[in-house]
Amino acid sequence: MSAYFWGGLLPRGLSAMGCPVSAAASAASHHFAFHRLTLQVIPTLPHHAMERNSKSAGAEDFSLNLSSKPENENEGNQLHSEDPDEDEAQATEQRSLAAKMQQVKNYVWDPEKREFLGRSGKSWSLILLFYLLFYAFLAGMFTLCMYTMLLTISPYIPIYRDRVSPPGVMIRPYISTFAFNFNVSERSTWVSYVDSLHHFLQAYNDSIQDEKNMNCTPGKYFIQEGAEDKEKKACQFKRSFLGNCSGLQDPTFGYSTGQPCVLLKMNRIVGFHPGNGEPVKVNCHVQKGNKSDLKSMGFYPEAGTFDLRYYPYYGKLTHVNYTSPLVAVHFTEVKKNRAVTVECQLKGKNIQNNITNDRFVGRVLFTLNIGG
Repeated sequence: MSAYFWGGLLPRGLSAMGCPVSAAASAASHHFAFHRLTLQVIPTLPHHAMERNSKSAGAEDFSLNLSSKPENENEGNQLHSEDPDEDEAQATEQRSLAAKMQQVKNYVWDPEKREFLGRSGKSWSLILLFYLLFYAFLAGMFTLCMYTMLLTISPYIPIYRDRVSPPGVMIRPYISTFAFNFNVSERSTWVSYVDSLHHFLQAYNDSIQDEKNMNCTPGKYFIQEGAEDKEKKACQFKRSFLGNCSGLQDPTFGYSTGQPCVLLKMNRIVGFHPGNGEPVKVNCHVQKGNKSDLKSMGFYPEAGTFDLRYYPYYGKLTHVNYTSPLVAVHFTEVKKNRAVTVECQLKGKNIQNNITNDRFVGRVLFTLNIGG
């Protein structure tokens, strides 16, 4: 090797023969020069230079290890830094919740301002006084209006009666489904119907009617003149008028023999004159199915009509002992083990029985299903 080579490539701390001049200083200041040495140069170096180079290489490896160590430390710090962030977030959330609770408490009662729900005692007194006077005024206006209205209407006769006529029809015993389902041989299936009829007809007992009501002339309206607040008399409608459906001859009303009785009653309408001078008659027939399913029936009273002597009705305040007239239908021959739909209609003047959207105006529909 030439001196030029050593002078140009070796660091300044080495002589032309490769001896170290100042090894520590030259290794620290010119550390990068070792990377330029080739494999051909390194074997020609003296033993002490090789030794120094190995030490320098070790320092280089150590420096590389040191340079990689902070990365591992940063990764560890990053892993450990996640838990403090979560703790800090939880602590912040708890502080926020505590602050909100404190705000609510201060709103309910602020001890510094001495306010309840944002108002002082004086403010609450004024607002309560205002609403007290306001609602007292409204109550006074309502009372005055009601009093004025009550002065103009009668408690005995309704002013508007155009929405209650023509009358509707109801049946007894009353059944919400309007379906009579029973078996003749099983008393438990029809005893409830019998009990209902006995209870309903108690007010029609002959003794009670003789005591409270008077015997009126049949076939004509029972018109009673006088003041509207005068008590009106009522005509007798005795239980015995219902014949075989009165429960006096047959306490089971025919249910024990498969020949049930059904009572029909017109709704009460104050001042209504049904039939325009002619009694209203009842007619029953099979509404759906074979007409022969209902072969025969009887009516009580025998004419099957609502007599005129029980009209007009004057209202419950003056017509105290009034008992509504009845028409009993005795179904003596009905097809057994079959549901027979029966329609009973009122026939007479100023009576309507063909309103499609109301099956109880002037008529009533029910089903007979008798097992034998």
